[in-house]
Amino acid sequence: MQSNNANASVENAVDPRPKPRQSTSFILASGLSRDDLTKLTAQGFHVETQTQGRVAPQVIRLRVPQGASLTQARQTIRMVDARASADFDHYYYLDGGAETCTGPECKATSLVSWSVSDAARCGPTPLIGLIDTGINLEHDALRDQAIEVLPPPAKHSDASLQDHGTAIAALLAGRRGSQTPGLLPDAKIVAVDAFYRDGGTADRTDVMSLVAAVEALAERGVQVMNLSLSGPPNEVLQKAIEAAQAKGIMVVAAAGNNGPGAEPSYPAAYPGVIAVTAVDQDLKVYKRATQGGYIDVAAPGVNIWTASLKGSGALKTGTSYAVPFVSAAASLLFASNPTLDSKLVESRLEARTRDLGKPGWDPTYGFGLIQVAGLCAQPTGSAPVTAANEQPVALPFAAQTSDTP
Repeated sequence: MQSNNANASVENAVDPRPKPRQSTSFILASGLSRDDLTKLTAQGFHVETQTQGRVAPQVIRLRVPQGASLTQARQTIRMVDARASADFDHYYYLDGGAETCTGPECKATSLVSWSVSDAARCGPTPLIGLIDTGINLEHDALRDQAIEVLPPPAKHSDASLQDHGTAIAALLAGRRGSQTPGLLPDAKIVAVDAFYRDGGTADRTDVMSLVAAVEALAERGVQVMNLSLSGPPNEVLQKAIEAAQAKGIMVVAAAGNNGPGAEPSYPAAYPGVIAVTAVDQDLKVYKRATQGGYIDVAAPGVNIWTASLKGSGALKTGTSYAVPFVSAAASLLFASNPTLDSKLVESRLEARTRDLGKPGWDPTYGFGLIQVAGLCAQPTGSAPVTAANEQPVALPFAAQTSDTP
């Protein structure tokens, strides 16, 4: 199956302009009292918007006083209340691209021993949450599937393109019989369109939008959360992820496409988040995949055939497209035993891998390529992980961030 050449040229186009790292006008804070806000507004801060705060701590977006730098603004907030969390309003981007490939060798499911019929025997899959761009629910692969798209957390002048979200949704739950069937065609998905363009160089989201999306999905009762996106560390976002994890939600995220020597990508590098890297048909790591001590597992992510906004399907590449394989595998474990703890699910996923690279865990492939055959037939006890596969402890948050805006 091949995509139309004209469509492929549009999808493969790369905007050479640099992507902004963060907002230059706003700072984020959580844990502030009314008195704190009164003090800050008296110093020139302006409350722009805020999250509901029903799951994660309430986050407030503050416009920085005229003439103040972002670093000065953050320091001012911390001086008003040292217990409050304050950080920049970072931007997060999708981890997708496109390559060229034809023929049956592009079929990725065989690499992880995936069988839709075997997966169906594991039991009803839990509700899966997806934070991504908009999704074309009229696409042939997604029409009449159990996918609900929640509205964007905030209004923006330029909406996100629907290509990435449509591709990820189809990988997870594409309709049987379509040209791009999914791993779990019977799954129910709740998705949040958290991305936008707003005149920028690419689809992006921000901390406020991500926190609001995490809260919305947690309130809907999702058990697995697919985040095919990445960006810099952010103290406020980390607290929202931790709040979701405290509710038993398994968070699966892309390792990032910034190259093997790049800084860790977030939220994948946060503790307890399953960080997924991508491999090709020859089981070699994707050349642009970020590597490091936070990588957990690998999954197919090079030349993945999935739904395209223009045409029935296209070949996609990036750590974005590896994430759904692991989200689907985690869903099978929850399907076989809904009472499983997310930490136990993580250990079982890591234990059932095909070792790649150096023996045991390594910073390129993590524990290895995820394997699905027999995954939901495991005993109820904790799956052992050999000492050779022990993953090093990641650096603490303070050692990975910087005050440089």
